[in-house]
Amino acid sequence: MEPPVIELSHVRKMYRGRVEALRGISLQVPKGCVFGLLGPNGAGKSTLVKILTTIIRATECRGIMLGHPVGHKPTLKRVGYLPEHVRFPEYLTGAQVIDFSAGLAGVSPRRLKVRKGELLERVKMSEWQRRKVSTYSKGMKQRIGIAQALVNDPEVVFLDEPTDGVDPEGRRDIRNLVRELRDEGRTVFINTHLLTELEQVADRVGILSKGRLVREGTLEELTAAQRQYELRTQGPIPPGLAERLRAGGATTGGNTVTIDAQGPEPMQPVIDLLRSEEIMIRSMHEKRLSLEELFLEAVQDGPGDGEGGAR
Repeated sequence: MEPPVIELSHVRKMYRGRVEALRGISLQVPKGCVFGLLGPNGAGKSTLVKILTTIIRATECRGIMLGHPVGHKPTLKRVGYLPEHVRFPEYLTGAQVIDFSAGLAGVSPRRLKVRKGELLERVKMSEWQRRKVSTYSKGMKQRIGIAQALVNDPEVVFLDEPTDGVDPEGRRDIRNLVRELRDEGRTVFINTHLLTELEQVADRVGILSKGRLVREGTLEELTAAQRQYELRTQGPIPPGLAERLRAGGATTGGNTVTIDAQGPEPMQPVIDLLRSEEIMIRSMHEKRLSLEELFLEAVQDGPGDGEGGAR
């Protein structure tokens, strides 16, 4: 089994005024996955990414990224980064933004000559590459931002709110690109508050609340404890039969029967009983917490002590 791309055991950040942005974050990010970091505004999502990319210095940090201690400068050549609220000089064209980013990343002109066209095509900005950034919409700036984050062919890509301000078509394109990056073996670390977007692409999810990681795991793992099966009948369930079902641990209401269960097996006696009473079954399906429900539950149950206020 390959070691995690990112492995943190204790990350703290305290700003001036004793504002504790991160309170001992520990997490693992496997290679070749999409990891989504969720949290309300001020939870510390951007602070954590800025520590991992050495933009800001942690108060305390014990962790490894790509086999080296966090903060190892040469490792950053293998990392791509799209900041939140990214801004580029308005007088540059999209192609020049990529040239500029390539220069900062140490990409050779020969390599860039091939790679730039591929990146512009990949983010669907080829036709706009010679237009100035000042003429771009927010979504187009995000597309160029993603292209410049990939210019050094990174193994790990940090995307901070990548679909913020992007129209539905653009969000779909970015989701597809994230999947492609994962399929290529890259690790994509996404900060976002758009839960429905993340739910469609994330392999693992971490939820931050007031500087602490309150939940972490796959969606399957995080929702396993609250799994239900719901069955619907053709017409209301007779009162006597409903009472028998409730005695067996089910919840009934109108034409529905619900059971808390990790698998469909406990529903078999319910089906047998309904059939024995000649009750027609219309449907049965599994119910789990949505990512939004999981997020709200985790934040409400999260740490409540001390001052919040991460960035």
